[in-house]
Amino acid sequence: MNWYVVYTKPKWEKKVAEKLTQAGVECYCPLITQIKQWSDRKKKVEVPLFNSYVFVQLEEIDRNTVFQVPGVVRYLFWLGKPAIVRDEEISIIKKSLSDSNVTDISITAMRVGDRIKLDSGAFTNQNAIVQEVSNTHYILVLESLGCVLKIKYK
Repeated sequence: MNWYVVYTKPKWEKKVAEKLTQAGVECYCPLITQIKQWSDRKKKVEVPLFNSYVFVQLEEIDRNTVFQVPGVVRYLFWLGKPAIVRDEEISIIKKSLSDSNVTDISITAMRVGDRIKLDSGAFTNQNAIVQEVSNTHYILVLESLGCVLKIKYK
């Protein structure tokens, strides 16, 4: 069975995961604890790691069963097919979130103009500016080396 990514209505991730579990669908909604502050108090709140995404594990022929649950919008697609997440990737997410040394996690997409530091590959520890983001690649400007780097991804 494959893991697929279900796109939900905003702020419905936990409700969708609960309803899918009740319907007998294996699902995973990674949660992190954050401290939220209101005008009169602070409170620890569990929020989804990925906004509007829930992972579901089911057979290809059973994929449409998720649409019986309120809050499910569609599947996430990659190159015209439903995106499949490998078991190892789900395991890595679970392991990372269960690690007691991890205190603060946030996920943000790269945007044009962002300044980043490369942490792997031939250009490790080089600072770069994101010049372009597309469905297939990033274009980064490495000012210190005077070059442009195009990174393709699958």
